[in-house]
Amino acid sequence: MKPKLVIILGPTAVGKSELALELADAINGAIVNADSQQVYRYLDIGTGKPSKAERARVEHFMIDVVDPDEEFNAALYRRLASACIEQIQRREQNVIVCGGTGLYLKALTQGLFEGPGQNSEIRQALEQRIENEGLASLYREILGIDPSVASTIHPNDRLRTIRALEVYQMTGKRLSEWQTEHAFHDQPFHILKIGLNRDRGELYELINRRSERMVEAGFLDEVQGLVTNGYSLSLKPLLSVGYRQMGQVLQGQQELPDALEEMKQETRRLAKRQLTWFRGDQEVCWFDPEQRAEIIEATRNFLSN
Repeated sequence: MKPKLVIILGPTAVGKSELALELADAINGAIVNADSQQVYRYLDIGTGKPSKAERARVEHFMIDVVDPDEEFNAALYRRLASACIEQIQRREQNVIVCGGTGLYLKALTQGLFEGPGQNSEIRQALEQRIENEGLASLYREILGIDPSVASTIHPNDRLRTIRALEVYQMTGKRLSEWQTEHAFHDQPFHILKIGLNRDRGELYELINRRSERMVEAGFLDEVQGLVTNGYSLSLKPLLSVGYRQMGQVLQGQQELPDALEEMKQETRRLAKRQLTWFRGDQEVCWFDPEQRAEIIEATRNFLSN
């Protein structure tokens, strides 16, 4: 029998963390984080990490794993999260994986796609194009060539934009085609995927309110503290939604009210990209977050069979 995992996924701010806590209470569970930003130490307010009280209520894993200037990727996530899952199961607890980073969830549950190797000449040419034309130009090119992959890449993600174009230029085959052929064949777990979604207007209002609460809670001071402690605003985690906008305020590039509005807009776009990713997965069982009883019942049925 393969080990069983319950995965709670969905767009940012939809209510995943709250459900995970309630579900963990109901099924003797521990929570494994699958949010790519919560793995970083000191990034607390802007990542919506569970509070100390919530972590005392239910044990959480894969939070505060590395410093902001340390490398972290899907391969490392898979290795560390798998070890956490083994530890939880040895305690005879149930595992709840909770988060909205689709690539990390896919790496954990289906293995990693390596793809063709790198080509230094193509990479250098693409880097030069970014200098001449801007990153937005290359991102638009990906949208035209491979929209399904583009939907999973943030427009400011230089590395993944370059990689997608590099693969296409090297092989004449879109990255999505490589991924489909590989099909992430390694499937070590028996999985129940619980997807959460809300009415779009309701979700966007939750995103807006959460963004405001983050600023009220001292988000700008958190970013200032990171800078004071020697972390560059150009680090990958500090270029993520929210941290990038607060960094621009500190650099005098935006006023706080304008940065907050941009943060709300970028977070709404992130939620849209996450939903695009997850809707492509036919294994997801979708629920409204308020359907607590139905979710708990479905989970108990899955675990008992």
